[in-house]
Amino acid sequence: MPANTKPRVDVRNVAPKSYEAVIGLERYIHSVGFDDGFIELVKLRASQINGCAFCVDMHARRLRELGEPNERVDAVAAWSEGPFFSGRERAALAWTEAVTLLAEDHVPDSAYDAARAEFDETELVNLTMVVATINVWNRLAVAFRAVPEGYARIKSASA
Repeated sequence: MPANTKPRVDVRNVAPKSYEAVIGLERYIHSVGFDDGFIELVKLRASQINGCAFCVDMHARRLRELGEPNERVDAVAAWSEGPFFSGRERAALAWTEAVTLLAEDHVPDSAYDAARAEFDETELVNLTMVVATINVWNRLAVAFRAVPEGYARIKSASA
């Protein structure tokens, strides 16, 4: 597969109502009480699984901007192997993997049980909305070849 050097479609311009619908999901997930760093960890892990270079770049940058140590950002891909994450974060990352890869195991009871040990029902629904939202963004970015570092350019242009 060729390197993603040229975007295919700019969803914001081609289908602005669809883009605004996803922005509505984004607003919702940021209103439910999860810390921004927690949301970014979940988004980074799903983006890694989905192979979304644009989103991996964006969420790793955002985590660092939020003050996350490089060790934690770098370890997200192998979160289950290191000591960098709390029990709640580990349950969220496992849930993220199960929901993102749902065709593999249809979100097994073990993932649900681990998540329920750390999250109440409302939190688990909201966590699932975070996972669902980043999966929408990943699919748009991968399908239409959003270019990594585009986030940095967009951010610096708006500053």
